[in-house]
Amino acid sequence: MGNPEEAERAEEQRTGPVLRRREQIQPGTTDQRLLDTEGDSEWVHTDPWRVMRIQSEFVEGFGALAELPSAISVFGSARTAPGSPEYQAGIRIGRALADAGFAVITGGGPGSMEAANKGASEARGISVGLGIELPFEQGLNPHVDIGVNFRYFFVRKTMFVKYAQGFVVLPGGLGTLDELFEALTLVQTRKVTRFPIVLFGTDYWSGLVEWLRDTVIAQGKASEHDLLLFHVTDDVDEAVALVTKETGPPVPAPFEGYEA
Repeated sequence: MGNPEEAERAEEQRTGPVLRRREQIQPGTTDQRLLDTEGDSEWVHTDPWRVMRIQSEFVEGFGALAELPSAISVFGSARTAPGSPEYQAGIRIGRALADAGFAVITGGGPGSMEAANKGASEARGISVGLGIELPFEQGLNPHVDIGVNFRYFFVRKTMFVKYAQGFVVLPGGLGTLDELFEALTLVQTRKVTRFPIVLFGTDYWSGLVEWLRDTVIAQGKASEHDLLLFHVTDDVDEAVALVTKETGPPVPAPFEGYEA
């Protein structure tokens, strides 16, 4: 014998705030359709779904880094050999920044990034690594205290800029140059409040500086004033002083010193 309530439900269906009647009633329930493993899975490769993944990366990044104290982003090559002069400079820079009260943000990989994270960690500072999904496995170096891995370069680069008060750029390759010119462009076009950019290693960067001055600026593709957007040095103390002097005293992390 049929239940009269079943007959009534067959004529009316409520799914959340939506009411459906007669021919507009859909079979099954929302949970049933959610949990059903059958059907086409191509939707996970569509642009609308990618937008959701991009949004989730921003949410994860903002959530992980929102309570950082004042920070400096340190860029440099993943191919820098441990024990090399550049690696040792990265350690000293990371340590000096931490001693000055700044968190240190890197790409989280090996080489110069690892060196800066190591220096910050040894000085008991906050050592942050923002990793990136690559075709070859790289992973976050062991000196990272707070690590976030990203699928998308542009989301990761937003985090480098949003949570840093300055950049120190050690010798590096195409990725380092990408991050450097992104920062220079943002400052030049006033898309961000100006922050200091320091290139460490005069021998390495002198060719780039000469090309900017003698070719790019000489041909009118940039302004002479653009050379003032960055500093070049070989001295660790000077690099730290240059990158922090325009930022003012470090801002502590929110709620620092308070107990729950």
